[in-house]
Amino acid sequence: MDVTLGTIFLSEVVGSALLLLLGGGVVANTLLKGSKGEGTGWLLINWGWGIGVFVGVIAAYSSGGHLNPAVTVGVIASGAEEFVPGVAVSFASTMVYFAGELVGAMIGALLMWLAYKQHFDAEEDQAKKLGVFSTGPQIRNPLWNTITEVIGTFVLVFGVMAASGFTNAQAEGGAVNLGWLGALGVALLVFGIGVSLGGPTGYAINPTRDLGPRIMHAILPIKGKGGSDWGYSWVPIVGPLIGGVLGGLAAQVLLP
Repeated sequence: MDVTLGTIFLSEVVGSALLLLLGGGVVANTLLKGSKGEGTGWLLINWGWGIGVFVGVIAAYSSGGHLNPAVTVGVIASGAEEFVPGVAVSFASTMVYFAGELVGAMIGALLMWLAYKQHFDAEEDQAKKLGVFSTGPQIRNPLWNTITEVIGTFVLVFGVMAASGFTNAQAEGGAVNLGWLGALGVALLVFGIGVSLGGPTGYAINPTRDLGPRIMHAILPIKGKGGSDWGYSWVPIVGPLIGGVLGGLAAQVLLP
């Protein structure tokens, strides 16, 4: 089956929407007033994001399940000539990935808000409402916050590249291909990054995961929402993009 740029766009939209619906949903469940999961904490949030990645990657199989501009630039930096068979790495195809990832993230955030609308209305803490949509640092220092995002995203992209190479090598050696269970490894990687490196910034490790929902926080009629903290918004964009490039370059050099 030929994969077109339209297919790539739709695939990334669907996968990213599911990622943000489930990922944002677990944060809402944990933070918002009156939710059944209120107060269940950081560990549940990390599991929710991991499962969101798992479902999103499966749904976006046609496009390779990037769901993240940092992964897309990592693939480019690794020296790959194609994103998926039949779709060459080019400016146009890269922009299609970016657009699908952003649009999907915005749709997922919208659906999450609709699901928790009454709890957003009941919640009085503006910081919690924004925290459902986007990330924020525990100690605000743009330089160190960016470094944290670079490191976390490097681990993500390098780990994804390594897993892909390992799977391909095993398949060539006659091992059974795990198919959709391969996405489980990515979910566990995201969970591991969250519990190990997520404390300082809330681990965006994905520019559109933060930007798309932040845009929706700004434009949706959320009762008593307050500001969208645009002064911090560049950190979860710049940090993950740098980390993605470094992860791809390291994969090109260090992985066979």
